Amino acid sequence: MHNTIETLRGDRTMAGSIRHNFHQSLESLQQEILRMGSIVEQVIAKAVESLAKLDSKIANEVIEGDTVVDELELQIEDQCLKLIATQQPMAKDLRKIAAGFKIITDLERIADYSVDIARTANRIIATGQPLIKPLIDIPRMAELAQNMVKQALDAYVHGDVKLAYAVAEADDQVDQLHNQIFRELLVFMMENPRTITQATYLLFVSRYLERIADHATNIAEEAIYLETGERKELND
Repeated sequence: MHNTIETLRGDRTMAGSIRHNFHQSLESLQQEILRMGSIVEQVIAKAVESLAKLDSKIANEVIEGDTVVDELELQIEDQCLKLIATQQPMAKDLRKIAAGFKIITDLERIADYSVDIARTANRIIATGQPLIKPLIDIPRMAELAQNMVKQALDAYVHGDVKLAYAVAEADDQVDQLHNQIFRELLVFMMENPRTITQATYLLFVSRYLERIADHATNIAEEAIYLETGERKELND
């Protein structure tokens, strides 16, 4: 009887230790996702800075630095697979890891769009022409998009549904700015055909930022699903 009790205690201790190690590994995974998100936020800012300043050095740093995000995506993906294979997580923990897979894909796409912005900046620089107007709304879009990425990731890690819905509200603001930029640049092109090439490039940038915001909203959707078990379409 004594040996049986000791065995049961040993089993519970081992199970508790395994569970503790799993939660540490899950926390480590989430921290790596946050690190990737922080890098992506900086990439968005640098890409738009390269455009606003017409600085090819900054643009090239963004383009060349994309490999860092790609490598991080692969590392985190490997972490997710190892957690599933070795820990056999159940229910919500499994959903959290599965969400991690989707989130790093969205972050990688955001980084790709930032690279597209940097490449567009280089194309404008190559024309030798100054900007047709000081950039105001595009940097505002970028700032909103950066904050959306941060909020969406915080919502994922902390299970904050209210914060996730705030991301969707910010997405509406980004869409409004995108429409405003489109109308403004259309007027430029109609009034002066020589601005068509650059105005088209700037429209591309606005579209890239709008898509970045959409991917941040995708992350917010994952956060809501994790907490409620319901799929919410936040991109109307």
